[in-house]
Amino acid sequence: MTRDPKSLIRIARESGEEAVAEPLDLGQRVRDLRKEKNWTLEQAAKQAGLARSTLSKIENGQMSPTYEALKKLAVGLEISVPQLFTQPQQEKVNGRMAINRSGEGQQHLTATYEHELLAENLSRKKMLPYRARVRARSMEEFDGWVRHDGEEFLYVLTGVVKLITEFYEPIEMRRGDSAYYDSTMGHNVISVSDEDATILWVTSLN
Repeated sequence: MTRDPKSLIRIARESGEEAVAEPLDLGQRVRDLRKEKNWTLEQAAKQAGLARSTLSKIENGQMSPTYEALKKLAVGLEISVPQLFTQPQQEKVNGRMAINRSGEGQQHLTATYEHELLAENLSRKKMLPYRARVRARSMEEFDGWVRHDGEEFLYVLTGVVKLITEFYEPIEMRRGDSAYYDSTMGHNVISVSDEDATILWVTSLN
């Protein structure tokens, strides 16, 4: 199902009054990141391993990129996937808090995970928390390793998962188990229980 890139994540506009939710324009975000590096469309597309026409359509909101395309974009722009959806703000903000009731997070479906983004109304976050339902049952369901800048914390909420990484032996993890790792290292998570497992992920945005 095609989804409007602007509806993937909603961010809060900081003001002296009540914060108003504003949809992030993924195409504009990608264009801004590209221009920060002074790259042409051709240069950015080459860095990301995408066709120039594909990148142009993403920037102009003419297509909703797949998760694999998002990963390529993030690698090409030298950021993490979550940073694609985090609009930088200039104002200094203090004393902030966000509360998510169960099931109220922003939903984002991929072929291997169902992500529920948490605290999505806060801008300039240092970390991105999200709950994920792990649908994948084997490495073959992924298009290679997931890797991005920063560090990541994983906590198993329900079911049994296997954390598969580039440099370590696969680790089976159950409810209450956790892992903290360098996310530039290739990593994938699969469910090895009968039901889809659920996990809490926290990704740094540094």
